[in-house]
Amino acid sequence: MSHAVLSPSSASRWLSCTPSARLEMQFPDKAGDFALEGSLAHEFGELRLKRYSNIIDEPEWNKKTSELMENRFYSESLEEYAENYAAFVWEKYQLAQKTTADAVLRIEEKIDLTAYVPEGFGTGDAVILADGTMEIIDLKYGKGVQVSAVENKQMMLYALGALDMFGFMYAIHTVRMTIYQPRLDNISEWEIPAEELLIWGANELAPRAKMAFAGEGSFVPGKHCQFCRAKAQCRALAEKNLETAKHEFDDASLLSDTEISKLLEQMDIIKNWMSAIEEYALQAALNGKTFPGFKLVEGRSIRKYVDEKQVADRLMENGYKESAIYEPPKLKTITAMEKLVTKKAFTALLGDLIIKPQGKPTLVPESDKRREWNSVENDFKNV
Repeated sequence: MSHAVLSPSSASRWLSCTPSARLEMQFPDKAGDFALEGSLAHEFGELRLKRYSNIIDEPEWNKKTSELMENRFYSESLEEYAENYAAFVWEKYQLAQKTTADAVLRIEEKIDLTAYVPEGFGTGDAVILADGTMEIIDLKYGKGVQVSAVENKQMMLYALGALDMFGFMYAIHTVRMTIYQPRLDNISEWEIPAEELLIWGANELAPRAKMAFAGEGSFVPGKHCQFCRAKAQCRALAEKNLETAKHEFDDASLLSDTEISKLLEQMDIIKNWMSAIEEYALQAALNGKTFPGFKLVEGRSIRKYVDEKQVADRLMENGYKESAIYEPPKLKTITAMEKLVTKKAFTALLGDLIIKPQGKPTLVPESDKRREWNSVENDFKNV
């Protein structure tokens, strides 16, 4: 599915930093392995819920399950997490049916957000509609960051869209938002009166979304920058982090505990920003861009045995005992083995069974003594 300019998943960012959504469009959206793995978990969860709901029959369930199991990200644990999510949603739905006989469960519902967000849309993993209460449940498969439902802007957008689409069917006065994050044992819930949510949507969301869609407003760096595609080159974020780094402290010799606390508060943002700059510069350098004062070199690598069994056989053929060359339950490291047989004998005996993989390219100051990665000298070396 195509992505909205103002994606609900990044709402906390573009609501805080309205020009960021348009700025991000200059950069490719690289869906990494974690995102693809999460998508597979969602597919399993959706499939199980459809089976519970009798939307699909047993043969179709078996066929589609087999297809999903062919995915390279499949694992038994992923399927188990997804099934636990589905069971959690189904239990919630059954509870709703006890109070409202005709309660509705919408699975992977496409939600229209255009009443508040220009060209806005998203997908609600599970929406339960009953008299008086609507519940939005979102599966978060990631385990890097624990996600809270409290004032979660993505969930609030979904809830507003669902109210706009289905509110006329039920007298909804309460909206409950639930994050189900199985790999962190995190189930977070938050309730808000429907009227209060609608006021937030009209007074805060809609005007900010209009600014964000137009690319207007000021850049406001903060924790929301973590997943921004523009963070490596964002001037506002750089200025904020550099300002933190050059902050004038009270004592020129030692930092106070309070000053260290202030730095610690910014540490994650700064480290994340620096990593993004390093990754951007490395990829740009690999694509031919040069940065004054820096060059590409081959990164350091570790020697490896070509075949551990061949190494052991050859050593034992030359009089070395099995107990001497093994460190249970595996062969000694190359460094330890070199000490055992002496460097000279090691090279003579095992030289052809040792490889040193090419190191990953790394960007370093020009003063580094290693040869330049993309130099003429290195190019001929690899021919």
